[in-house]
Amino acid sequence: MTSRPAAERLLIPGPAGAIETIVEPPAHAPRGIALVAHPHPLFGGTAENKVAQTLAKALRDLGYVALRPNFRGVGASEGSHDEGAGETEDMLAVLDWARDRFGDLPLALAGFSFGAYVQARLAARLKAAGHPAQRMVLVGTAAGFVTGARHYETGAVPADTIVIHGDLDETVPLSNVLAWARPLELPVTVVPGADHFFHRKLHIIRGIISSAWKR
Repeated sequence: MTSRPAAERLLIPGPAGAIETIVEPPAHAPRGIALVAHPHPLFGGTAENKVAQTLAKALRDLGYVALRPNFRGVGASEGSHDEGAGETEDMLAVLDWARDRFGDLPLALAGFSFGAYVQARLAARLKAAGHPAQRMVLVGTAAGFVTGARHYETGAVPADTIVIHGDLDETVPLSNVLAWARPLELPVTVVPGADHFFHRKLHIIRGIISSAWKR
């Protein structure tokens, strides 16, 4: 059995200063780069979040080198929270670094909650630049009014985006995500009994991703 290289924790230069990033390589030469975005930093979100870890490991096991940055102001990342705009710029900086190190490989974007909102923004930027992501996975997507009186105008994403949501999500009601997805004709995979953080349901997220990637 081929052993997998150890994960690295690095500081990557970004527009607001250093971006602390966890890099998890696959067991073999990577088939692509996966950027994983964590939930809202002002409500305890970090790259160590269990859903973010689950997304990174699922994509790593599919052969991608998975990068999990801490958003600005979190952990050793410099700067301060910027409501998604600066965070999108930071993700672009991490992507540029990853391409310099690993090559111009296909890109997968994955995000949880606020991180899903940021990834939708990033996907739009990349598409407009003529370099769209290969695939996206969004979990607990922040859309509409959510807990904390925050409102998210989440943008359109590609039709093959994997959207996963819990039917008991107390932070982002399922109805919010369905209202966002409906005009996009975007399927949503609903996990019965799952709350926003998918307690005791993380294995289901991995199974959904693994199955969808093999189609």
